[in-house]
Amino acid sequence: MCLAVPMRVIEVRGMLARCEARGVQREASLMLLGDEPLAVGDMVLIHLGHIVSKVAAEEAAAAWALYDEMLGAAPPPGGG
Repeated sequence: MCLAVPMRVIEVRGMLARCEARGVQREASLMLLGDEPLAVGDMVLIHLGHIVSKVAAEEAAAAWALYDEMLGAAPPPGGG
């Protein structure tokens, strides 16, 4: 299963955006975003190195809350 990760845009350069979430930065392609304008501060969903959509800050926060819940319920590595 693959999940898109919500991140905040911190820089836009041509067809690439530098994004940040929880202290981690990644570059992502804007190729799948089409003609939708993108600005620093926008929240986006990133999947496999591509921005797939812009989202509201509330939607991004809800996604992170769900990810935190799933990771908290996950068994430790090694099946313990």
